[in-house]
Amino acid sequence: MRFASLGSGSRGNATLIEQGNSCLLVDCGFSVVQLERRLARLGKSLDDLSAVLITHEHGDHIRGVTALARKTSLPVWMTPGTASKHAGGTIPSLKSLNSHTPFSIGELEVQPFPVPHDAKEPVQFVFSNGQHRLGLLTDVGHITPHIELMLDGCDAMLLECNHDRQMLAESAYPEHLKRRISSDYGHLSNDQSAGLLEKVDCSRLQHVVAAHLSEKNNAPEQVVGALSTVLDCTPDWIGICDQEEGLAWRDIR
Repeated sequence: MRFASLGSGSRGNATLIEQGNSCLLVDCGFSVVQLERRLARLGKSLDDLSAVLITHEHGDHIRGVTALARKTSLPVWMTPGTASKHAGGTIPSLKSLNSHTPFSIGELEVQPFPVPHDAKEPVQFVFSNGQHRLGLLTDVGHITPHIELMLDGCDAMLLECNHDRQMLAESAYPEHLKRRISSDYGHLSNDQSAGLLEKVDCSRLQHVVAAHLSEKNNAPEQVVGALSTVLDCTPDWIGICDQEEGLAWRDIR
């Protein structure tokens, strides 16, 4: 199993999960033209995709999905709540997922789980090939016991590190936006993500990659410092998903 990012941040998000001939796109926050360009950078094309999974209805995660689905006829999976809030037009092959019920797409098992975020029915995912598990967690306001249970013992993790608390507090953002980001239904800070890693079993971790970094309220060195301290690893072991460059393929062996 391997994973990569096409880009992660407030201007667009998309992640690839691949096992054998199965290649899943998680979220589609880019136009089809952008998506094709970013896929090519990873040696992939639209024809390689097996399905699309959507975490929630915010534009940076869903804005390109209708155009993509109409161009390719790919099945698109989302919760009923997300579907009810999607205003981008009819999706030809829309599939409904239950946030507590695992299902399979090709060679990958998908375990959705609910998360606290200011969306209708948001989910995140754990992906498995039967031997290894990859946890995906972004767009979350706070860590719940259920999140800890789902991510315990993963072999790899894509983990939101949206903001540094002090940088956000001192930023030029209006107060209402600061409150929204730092609320229990906003986004995870570096400290919150580090706290999650302290609570779960990390003994199997081969990769920890920070995602959804704010371009104004965070910095890679802040993220790396927080996570590497908790994991007692060298700073260069922590990966970063970039908004423009994404993340190159990482293998889970």
